[in-house]
Amino acid sequence: MKNFKWVSRKKTDEVATIYESNITLNKSATSYLEKAFVVLLGIDKEKHLIAIKPIKRGDIELEYIPKDQRHNITIKSSYSRISNKHFIQDISKLKELNFEENNYYKFPAYWSESEQSLIIELNKGEM
Repeated sequence: MKNFKWVSRKKTDEVATIYESNITLNKSATSYLEKAFVVLLGIDKEKHLIAIKPIKRGDIELEYIPKDQRHNITIKSSYSRISNKHFIQDISKLKELNFEENNYYKFPAYWSESEQSLIIELNKGEM
């Protein structure tokens, strides 16, 4: 048994799946956003990164964020979803995603302590 590496049945990689109208995050990625009331969506067009910043209910920062920058997030036990078709269209143009050809695209994600945001790496290529 010395040569065996025991693996967990839980997949811990954070994955974002981009559909034509929403971004769906797997359970591991959702764990960083579980307490979010709303989220902010950001895009770095040079580095091809998306940032999802959770904002909690009662957070002082919330009152300073314009309502049109607050995005609803639906959180379930095994995934979360952020719907914003216009944002997805911007991403589609940037990364040339063709939803008529593919129903969805998967990208790796990670938590950034410095940004206090979940970062989706569009530059890593589809998974």
